[in-house]
Order: sequence, then C-alpha cells, then structure tokens
Amino acid sequence: MYNIQFSENALIDLEYFRKFDQKIILAGIEQNLNHQPSTQTKNRKPLRSNDLAKWELRIEQNRIFYDVLEEAKIVDVVAIGRKEHNKLFIRGEEVKL
Repeated sequence: MYNIQFSENALIDLEYFRKFDQKIILAGIEQNLNHQPSTQTKNRKPLRSNDLAKWELRIEQNRIFYDVLEEAKIVDVVAIGRKEHNKLFIRGEEVKL
C-alpha cells in the first residue's frame, strides 16, 4: 500500500474545483493510487517526458498528475487539472505538456 501525499500546488489546484468535484477527485485518487500506482491501466498512463509529472490519472474530465517514489512507497500528487476537448486547464489557465 502506498502513502499519497499532495504538493502545495496540488492542494491549491484542488481548491479551483467545486466541492462535488473535489469529492470525486479525492475518491478516485484513493481508489486508483493506493495499490500499484505505476502500473498502466485504462485510466492511468505514463507520460512522455515533461516538466510536470511522470504519470497521469484520468477521473472523468479531470487529470491528476503524479510521481511515484517506489522505494519509499509514496505517490506524490503534483498537479490537478481539467481537460476540455484537447486543452488542459490548471487553475483556469491553459497548460501545454
């Protein structure tokens, strides 16, 4: 079982969502990242090299970006955004990966 930690930026990102969406996001993180967070699934995939994170988790239109520290059994959530069509928004700003 992995410990899930949120960066300060990820917590700020989470505040940009409605309470209803925050609950869905947090439940999805808990369900999908506690066990085998570095195993690719339908909703979890490794990302191409970028400055944000190594992994992405999809929960509906929401995207959770995280890194896995295997030795320490820690999942570090670094950013949370929303995908609209082909654009990613974090804190209301469009981000290019």
